[in-house]
Amino acid sequence: MNIAIRYFTKSKKGNTAKLASAIAEALALEPITVESDLEGETDILFLVNAMYAANIDKEVKRFLERNASKIKCLVNVNSSASGASTLKVVSKACKALNIPVSDKEYHTVGSWIFLNKGRPSEEDLNRLKDFAKEVAKGN
Repeated sequence: MNIAIRYFTKSKKGNTAKLASAIAEALALEPITVESDLEGETDILFLVNAMYAANIDKEVKRFLERNASKIKCLVNVNSSASGASTLKVVSKACKALNIPVSDKEYHTVGSWIFLNKGRPSEEDLNRLKDFAKEVAKGN
């Protein structure tokens, strides 16, 4: 099974990069930014992203457009200080590109300025590692 991780962040806190690294550690993969296209057909793509102005960033949308034909199943992983999930906007973008989206998602609270200090926590990252292993096994 071909599994890949792509992530995008603007944050100096690195919440999204932390999430991508946790998946990478759990699955012995490399987390790569959305600047790099997929190398070939991917059975499971863990797309790690965040909410920006009630939407996903245009760089994430461009990555999806460039790689739509290579993605067999996208798994959404995200954090936000507000608690809002990106699943709805990611699913909308994927639907327009005929990219299948898993109904399994990992979402956690992230820190921003003084909100949710210390999040994602080690506990959040450990739950994500378990989630990634479960998804990769097909459960």
